[in-house]
Amino acid sequence: MHSNRLRVLLLADDCNPEWHSLPALAYTYACSLAEYADVVMVTQIRNQPNIEKVGMGKAEVVYIDTERLAAPLYKLASFLSGNPNTAMTLKVAFSYPSYLAFEWAVWQRFRDELNHGQFDLVHRLSPMSPTIPSPIAQWISVPFVIGPLNGGLPWPTQFKEEMHREKEWMNYVRQAHRWLPFYRSTYANAAAILAAYDHTVAQVPDNAKARTFNFPEGGVDPEAFPLPTRQKNDRMTILFVGRLVPFKLPEVVVRSFVASPILQQHKLVIVGDGPELPRLQQMVEQANLSECVEFTGTISQAQVGELMRQSDIFAFPSIREQGGGVLTLAAMSGMTCVVVDYGGPAKRVQAGCGVKVPLGDLSQITQSFTQELEKLVQDPERVIGMGIAARRFTCAHYSWDVKARKTIEIYEWVLGRRQVKPDFWEESPLSTVV
Repeated sequence: MHSNRLRVLLLADDCNPEWHSLPALAYTYACSLAEYADVVMVTQIRNQPNIEKVGMGKAEVVYIDTERLAAPLYKLASFLSGNPNTAMTLKVAFSYPSYLAFEWAVWQRFRDELNHGQFDLVHRLSPMSPTIPSPIAQWISVPFVIGPLNGGLPWPTQFKEEMHREKEWMNYVRQAHRWLPFYRSTYANAAAILAAYDHTVAQVPDNAKARTFNFPEGGVDPEAFPLPTRQKNDRMTILFVGRLVPFKLPEVVVRSFVASPILQQHKLVIVGDGPELPRLQQMVEQANLSECVEFTGTISQAQVGELMRQSDIFAFPSIREQGGGVLTLAAMSGMTCVVVDYGGPAKRVQAGCGVKVPLGDLSQITQSFTQELEKLVQDPERVIGMGIAARRFTCAHYSWDVKARKTIEIYEWVLGRRQVKPDFWEESPLSTVV
């Protein structure tokens, strides 16, 4: 290890370059941090095959095996949910015992190194749910950092039916996590808490707010998303990408096309799969819109990226999106995003970088989306301009390099090497290249 660099023990039970969402996010985040600190990443042994295929950059990797407990609990949660796309709160709850076992195994493996000062701090990257505590926070003598956490966004009262269709009945007892063993000690002992967006910051206990940073969970590599040269199109392509589940409301965009002769002169492409697909296909067939609405099913990340570069407008009417990482990819592709002004999308889409419609009921959101999409398809120059602005904002705040350097600033603050508390949203002079 380099003596002049920070020595960081990273914990991420989910860390996998080939799995979507959180596991891939944790993997890339760890690789980025390893460019600026001496990192030892500790993760579950189930991630070993995929990590060893591509390596982990400059980070050292240690694998922990608690699969005898984790695997059956995962299978049980999957069985009870009945669908891989629903009951996410239930699945998080079932991960609690296996995560405690993971951190206990980490403590057994690294106790001597931690007690002898071989690491400057410990940082837990995942799980990212604020409901899953970290017992190691009270066992170690070095500073403990947790996050980025993301969760706790309330279900809009207008969409209780969608909550039931998502099988999210555990939302009624979600606050019980505050009485779980190790919950209070996690936040009492954390030297820094990275919390994504206002809804997650609000979940942090009041006595820990001073140590909390508004820090988004997603990221992107700008070099992997070259900005396409966009030209005015007489027939624009509006794109939706995501799981076809109730809370993402893909039906809003379909309903907009059904209601609007203006939009029917353009094209809608819906990428993804899920329980809503048959109903959406039926809506399209009944309205005779098969010539302007296309369903691709699930496609590869590379295909999604190419489709984003070829499309013009990204329509994403999700009403309970904790983060909205797909918006980062759309913005990096120079697309103008249309979203509901609630949760993660409200922060990811800034003024001048896209369009936010007010949260309302299904009819109100559909009407707002229809109106805004009609305005956009009739103003190609505005679409191109907002897409460029969206990419600039995303480069400034969501590139992995920027996030890694911002994280190092937080480490330095925790260790007393930086006096002023860092602000993630303060733009770095090195982060504006598009």
